[in-house]
Amino acid sequence: MKTSSPFSIRAALPADMPAVLKIYNEEVLYSTSTYQYEARNLADQLKLLEDKNQHGHGFLVAETAQDEIVGYANYGLFRPREGWRFTCEHSIYLDKNWRGKGIAFNLLKTLMNHAKNKGFHSMIGVVDASNISSMKMHAAAGFEVMGIFKEGGFKFERWLDVAFLTARL
Repeated sequence: MKTSSPFSIRAALPADMPAVLKIYNEEVLYSTSTYQYEARNLADQLKLLEDKNQHGHGFLVAETAQDEIVGYANYGLFRPREGWRFTCEHSIYLDKNWRGKGIAFNLLKTLMNHAKNKGFHSMIGVVDASNISSMKMHAAAGFEVMGIFKEGGFKFERWLDVAFLTARL
């Protein structure tokens, strides 16, 4: 899976997980892009990749020409019950030094195509509503705000508004 960006986008491999883990744990510890409080370990990250692969869900990485993993995206079922089987939820994370270069948008569009090809009808994104960059990027990819949960999340000793975004695939 390649895009027109100077970065290649491909399926994640187990060997990519240390770099993915570094990106994710930076977000856990210092941002509100995830509401997880504790850093993830490599065994858990490898299990997540294995689960995505086992279910045929996408787990993609963005890689530079120098083979540096600078971002990743994945998706899974939004909810486990049968009536939700055509709706997935995604996550996208970038190395903080590589933001603003179109990587997240390319990851998202590639991930959306993957999900569509797997038979999903819609994709959900759950975003900290104060993350204006993410909100704009999702809108550019065709996502609409379906609702905002006022004070729906809590991290760093403060309440956070949570936006639910959706796109039809």
